[in-house]
Amino acid sequence: MRVKKGDKVVVIAGPDKGLVGKVITAFPKDQKVLVEGVNRITKHEKVNRDRRGTLESGGIIHKEAPIHVSNVQLAVEADVDGETKTVGTKVGYRFDDDGNKIRYAKRTGEEI
Repeated sequence: MRVKKGDKVVVIAGPDKGLVGKVITAFPKDQKVLVEGVNRITKHEKVNRDRRGTLESGGIIHKEAPIHVSNVQLAVEADVDGETKTVGTKVGYRFDDDGNKIRYAKRTGEEI
């Protein structure tokens, strides 16, 4: 999986197409990522009591749901038609002089 936690990504497919957000969590086994502000769902939670008998909050909660990694691309600032815009790019790998593997944006060539 080429997208990692903390990366800034743009959604390229689905109802949230065009939104930009930060990856909160990556789930490599499921090929999914949790992106801030994308794929928001409404969950109804029951009001519960803990051991001491005090109420724990419940009600309607809005939160993000995972989105498949194929529906997001790494976001970079690029010059498009004379103006700087946030666009998606593919991720490539190369090795530096010390032999360390480095990710880079294929659209701009800069290191991530």
